Order: sequence, then structure tokens, then C-alpha cells
Amino acid sequence: MKAIRRFTVRPVLPDPLRPLNDLSRNLRWSWHAGTRDLFRSVDPGRWAAVGCDPVRLLGSVPAERLTELAGDRDFLDRLEAVAGDLHAYLTGDHWYQAQDDRLPAAVAYFSPEFGITAALPQYSGGLGILAGDHLKAASDLGAPLIGVGLLYRHGYFRQSLSRDGWQQEHYPVLDPHELPLDQLTEPDGTPARITLALPGDRSLRARIWLARVGRVPLLLLDSDVEENDLGERGVTDRLYGGGSEHRLLQEMLLGIGGVRAVRTYCRLTGHPEPEVFHTNEGHAGFLGLERIAELGARGLDFDAALEAVRAGTVFTTHTPVPAGIDRFDRDLVARHFGPHAELPDIQVDRILRLGTETYPGGRPDLFNMAVMGLRLAQRANGVSLLHGHVSREMFAGLWPGFDPEEVPITSVTNGVHAPTWVAPEVFRLGARQIGAQRAEEALSVGDSDRWDSVADIPDQDIWDLRRSLRELLVLEVRERLRASWRQRGAGTAELGWIDGVLDPDVLTIGFARRVPSYKRLTLMLRDRDRLTELLLHPERPVQIVVAGKAHPADEGGKRLIQELVRFADDPRVRHRIVFLPDYGMAMAQKLYPGCDIWLNNPLRPLEACGTSGMKAALNGCLNLSVLDGWWDEFFQPDFGWAIPTADGAGTDPDRRDAIEAAALYDLLEQRITPRFYERGDSGLPDRWIEMVRRTLSLLGPKVLAGRMVREYVERLYAPAARAHRAMDPDSARALAEWKARVRGAWPAVSVDHVETSVTTATAELGTTLALRVRVDLGELGPDDVEVQAVTGRVDEEDRITDASAVPLKPVGAPDPEGRWVYEGPLSLDRTGPFGYTVRILPAHRLLASGAEPGLVAVPSEDLVEAAGLLMR
Repeated sequence: MKAIRRFTVRPVLPDPLRPLNDLSRNLRWSWHAGTRDLFRSVDPGRWAAVGCDPVRLLGSVPAERLTELAGDRDFLDRLEAVAGDLHAYLTGDHWYQAQDDRLPAAVAYFSPEFGITAALPQYSGGLGILAGDHLKAASDLGAPLIGVGLLYRHGYFRQSLSRDGWQQEHYPVLDPHELPLDQLTEPDGTPARITLALPGDRSLRARIWLARVGRVPLLLLDSDVEENDLGERGVTDRLYGGGSEHRLLQEMLLGIGGVRAVRTYCRLTGHPEPEVFHTNEGHAGFLGLERIAELGARGLDFDAALEAVRAGTVFTTHTPVPAGIDRFDRDLVARHFGPHAELPDIQVDRILRLGTETYPGGRPDLFNMAVMGLRLAQRANGVSLLHGHVSREMFAGLWPGFDPEEVPITSVTNGVHAPTWVAPEVFRLGARQIGAQRAEEALSVGDSDRWDSVADIPDQDIWDLRRSLRELLVLEVRERLRASWRQRGAGTAELGWIDGVLDPDVLTIGFARRVPSYKRLTLMLRDRDRLTELLLHPERPVQIVVAGKAHPADEGGKRLIQELVRFADDPRVRHRIVFLPDYGMAMAQKLYPGCDIWLNNPLRPLEACGTSGMKAALNGCLNLSVLDGWWDEFFQPDFGWAIPTADGAGTDPDRRDAIEAAALYDLLEQRITPRFYERGDSGLPDRWIEMVRRTLSLLGPKVLAGRMVREYVERLYAPAARAHRAMDPDSARALAEWKARVRGAWPAVSVDHVETSVTTATAELGTTLALRVRVDLGELGPDDVEVQAVTGRVDEEDRITDASAVPLKPVGAPDPEGRWVYEGPLSLDRTGPFGYTVRILPAHRLLASGAEPGLVAVPSEDLVEAAGLLMR
């Protein structure tokens, strides 16, 4: 029978055990081994049965066991120590507190998904895991972040397989009362609410749930409240589900509702108001509109409010392709804003202009969330060096007249939270070498000196560790594979072969990620005979563990999974290659440490960063990857292998796949398997162990989320906070008026004449030329602009590469026609083809860069030709 109503009955803990409740409701337990060990000791069997979730554990432990523990002096001593450690962690000073006081008092970090722990399934893939690692690393460093997201009642889907290998999706309902969450309440005890206005006099209400991620509060908005109509209750039903309007409402709730939730949280708790707002991808871009509306209510007009909002906003893009960006029909957006909907005091056409694709090839009928995000943020970044370059190319049309390398989008390469992803066995080996406290600090902060100690670990210890991790993975795979086959309808009598699946002494390759086509799940199947030979080689066999989910609407991705599963079902190879369904954090934490090789073969440059290989590397797993994302930046032969890319294969995807698959097989056959199986004089694979050692000691500190968050603080958050403080209402108005005046006058700005002290086509290295430029500034003056000389090498098409800009200085007063003369030295500091040009940019003390307004004046083609600006 089905219950007509559901309750969550919480346990009543004996007084001596009350600290267990606080420990269970702060998600630091998900990365703190001592806390997890304490909960495991409460009831080891139940701990495993509830998926290592302390909240569920405490809800299922019999009262007799709790009474027993309340009288167990040893347990109470451990409980006191762990609770004291959490208190010290939450109240003590960390890296952030040791910096100067110019850092922001608080940063609000918005993301559509957060992967904190498997016990809080609010993530689908890399974006969410990255967001979770960002919060955890910020907590370890003491950075005052406030996370903001949505609480999805179905989370992302659970995956299983049909008998023929087709992906099946399941959406279990999540009860917030059974999750490590607390409801934010008003002083009178009623639930705190935020409300959005919808067309047709409707409202979208949401309550606010609080997850404690160490020191960082994470606010999750939930629309499943009784005051909402049925349609509005379903807005937060599932991650990345529904049609366009459903997604639009989710993103309005995340951005606009998220700002209102932050304000509510700060009002109720006394937390400092954020000085910086960080938009993690365009999904939360509407937060800028809400902040403009807030400032409008205080008397700022739209343009001044826009400048004030931009000053304190950071936007991070995570996609290298336009198709990965949320774009909505303009009419749909227009219906949800204005006098009879949300933000009624902002003109709808001003909102629409923020998301309009004004660049060549853009769709004026669509509203682009990333374009809006860039226009509402003074600082923007990609998530790897290569992705920063790709992003500048992709969005260059928003800054016409500038070369892509000057587009104001920088990069901060992603990192991963080592305490979450490093296996306990790996940590214990490090702790044995340098002590537990120093090992914890090395994982959190990324002090490379402490990672150097890996060099002193004996080869035998490293090899024994790798073998034991492989053995643990083999046991995990067999258990999951057996469960999967039972879901597919197999009986126990059919599954005896699973006891022989994988071998702890065989080279193990891992491949696990989402399954869009560009990640090429089935590239390894390109030559099945050759792959089979690798798997079944009599002296140097290989075994492969594969996992991944396709989006429920991605039929092509599901076909790729089915193709892989059908190959893995073949009795000839099924002991050497497996597909594990329902890839998630719990599986990943076992998979990364147990693999010897982490395989990644996307189509370059479509992987913005990719972090699974980082997590594997922190456990001594070597990477085998296309030079894309983070691997393009950090690859060294010490850390693994680079799969050559078929950049010269033209646009034929089939030929490109064939070339790159052959290169993959060649690496495995000729370089990787021989190195793993060859033995030195010690009887150990010396060269392989040395690669593991170098991966841990040299690559390890580079891939940490602690390093990433420190970069965000120093390069983006701190400058944004300073800009925010400088942008008082008067400054915001003045900057907006200045920009309007400059834009209006800019068509009259021009370079009239350029001359140098040398007119020949050759010059000697070290020569300094005198450069003299005459410019017409129209109604502007020298205080409004910067005139620059831009120099560098030139290519075959006379384009300046590796450019550097030097400001020129005005000389005297304007001539009778109002034109100004600028002068400056031009140093010829490199040999070979060399060129220079001049340009005029707007200049103001409150601009983050000269490219920010998107205005530039350069010499006309006629002037270039007449003046001979290019020298060879």
C-alpha cells in the first residue's frame, strides 16, 4: 500500500551524543577523514548501507545502540576531539585571514549545480563538481564565499541499462528533510521566502535551504511550496529538464531569486553583504539585473547602476562552443519582464539589448545568456589557458576593432579539491612521510615544498600502494557490475563469470565522463580487432573501466553507450572491459585511484578544461589525453602521454577519428604497456614508478582547487572588490555619463598623420625611432583617451603578432583645427619582420582595461599606405 502522507522522523540523540548532529549537518564530513571514521564506528554495516551518509545513518541507528554509545568513554573522547576540530576549523584563521584587508568582505558564488557529496545529489557533471570543489577549497582557505544554487527535487537522473544496453533514466524524489540541509527561517520561526512576479499576475515563490560546506553557506532555492500553483512548484523539479520557458524560469529564480536569497540570509544572520558577485556560467546572469533594480530603487538610473554592478561582478564561461550556451527567444524573455512581470522598473528593451548577439553571424532574434553575462561583468575568464584563447576568439565580435588576444577575457585554470578526491590510502602514505597535519595543509593550500617529499618515498611503497588501489577497484567493479546485470534481468546462475572480471595485476585504464559526442566515448572501438588484441595480449594485457551518462534527450549519446556496452558484453573480452552505469561522485572516488591510466580523447579544442584527469593524477594515475583543456597547459612527458591530433585532416570527422584512434593504439602498444610491464634490476617497473612519483610531486600542486581559488581571489575577486568600493553613486553616474559622451563623440576621433625619424625599410636592432602622431579627438580631450604605439613581429599578411602597446604623450596645445600631436620613442628590440601601428583608446581611471568600452580608432588604410607604417 502507498502512504497518503510522508513524514521525516528525526532521531533524539542522548545528550552526550548531541555533537553528532552538528557534525552530520556540516558537509565538511565529506572531505574530513576523521569525521567519517567516527560515523563509521557508530555502525559499520549501516554506514555502508546508507551510502556513507551521516544524516541517514543517524536516522536509522537503533535507540539501543545510541544509548550504548552514550556510555562508551572511548567513543565520547573521539567525539569530543572531532567536534573540537570542527569548531577550530570554523572559527580559526586560514590563508585568507593572513592577507591584507583589501580583500572582499564576502563573495556570492552562483552556479546552477553543486557537486559537494553523493549524499546531496545536485549535480550532473564537471560544472557542478567544479562548483562544489570551489566552495570546499574556499572553506579550507577561509575565503568568505556564499554559494547560491537551486534545490532540485529529482536531482539529476539515476542511470541503469536495459538488457540490450540502452540507457534507462530514473528520477527518485529527494526529500529535503532527509538531506544535510536546514531551512532558513525568519525570527518568528516561519520559513524565509523569496518571490518572483510572473506574467498573468502569477507568482513564483521559493523557500531557502541552507547547506553548510565547512565555513561556506550554500543557499539552495526550492519552488516546491504549497503557495505555488502546480506549474510553478515544478520549476525546480530536475536539473537541466523541461523546455525553454522552464529553463528560463529556473535561471530567473537562480539569478534574481538568488540575489534576494543572499540579501535575506545576510539580514537574518548578520553575514557581511557580498562585495563581489561571481557568475559561474551564464545560467545565473539575471543576478546583474536584480542588482541594477536594487540600485535603481536607491536613485541610480539604469546606466549608472549598470556601471556599479559591472564593477563588482566576475563572469566565468565554461563552454568553448556557441551551442553550449543558453539562448532564449527574445519574445519569451520580453514576456517575463516589465510592468506586468518581473523587474517592472527596468525598460524591457534595455534588458533585451544586454543579451543581443551584435556580432557578425549573431542571431538578433535570440537572447544570449553568456553575452549578457559578459556585458554585466567587468571581469571575465575562461577555465584553462587554451579555453581563454578559445573564448576570446568566440566572443571577439563583442569588441569590434580589437584582435582576439586583446579581448578582456582572461583565464583561471580549474583545480580539484584534493581532500575530496585523494584516496585515504594515498593520504596515509603521504602522512607517514611528512605527518598528517602537513599532509592536510599540502592538499588544501598547495605548498609545493611539501609535495617534494614524495621523492623520498621508496619505490616499493609506491608500487604496493598502486597495486592495492587497483585491487580495491577490481572488487568495486565486480560488485557494481553484478548489480547492473541483475537490473538488466540476469539471474544469479548467469553471473559466475563476474568473479573473474579484471585482474589487480593488469594495466588498468579509466574513462568516465558525460557522453556528448565531442568526448568520443567510442573512439577506442574504432579498430575493434586491434583493441581486442590489446585487451587479450598474452604478456602485456590491458583492462578498461568505462562509465558515463548521456543527457536524457541525447539519443546519439545513448547510442554511443549502447555500442560500448554491446562490445563489453562479448564473452571474449567482458573480463577485460566493463561499462559501469550510474556514474557519480561515489563511483568516481573509487575509480580515479584504482586506474593506472586516465584516458581522455575529446575533439580539440572542445574541452574547456576537464578535471577528471586531475583527480586521477592526485592518486598517482598517469594521463593519456589529447592536448586539450588543462592537459594542453600542464602536459609534460613525466606526467603521461599526449595523443596526437589530426589537425591536418580537414573537416572530415571520420578521417580525423581514424587517425587519432590509430595514434591511441600506437601509444598503448609501443610505449605505455611496455613501460608498465618492464622490470628493472629491483624487480619493479622503475620507469613507471618514477612517472607516478613525478606526477604526484610536480603535477599535484598545480591541479589543486586551493591554487585555483587563490588565483580567483588575487586576480579577480580583489580587483573587483576595489572597483566596487571605488564605484560610489557619484562615481557610477560620472562613469556612465563619460561613457555616453565618449560613445557619442567617437565617430569623430581619428588618426590623421604618422611619421617616424627613419623612413627606410630596414633598421638595426637596438635603434630607437622618434614617433610623431597627429590625431583628431573631436569633442574629446587628452584626458579622455590614450594614444598608443603598438609594435611586434608581423606575419605574411602584415598582421602584428605578439604585440606590445606603449602610450604616447601629447605635445603642446591643439592646432587651430583642434588636432593634437603625440610623440614617443619606438624601440626596435627584435630582429626579423617588424611592424608598428598606432591607435586611440578611451581612457578612464575606473575602466578595467582600455578594451572595456569596445571602442578603438586606428589609421585608415590610405594613411597606412601613404605613411609606410609597415617596415621590413
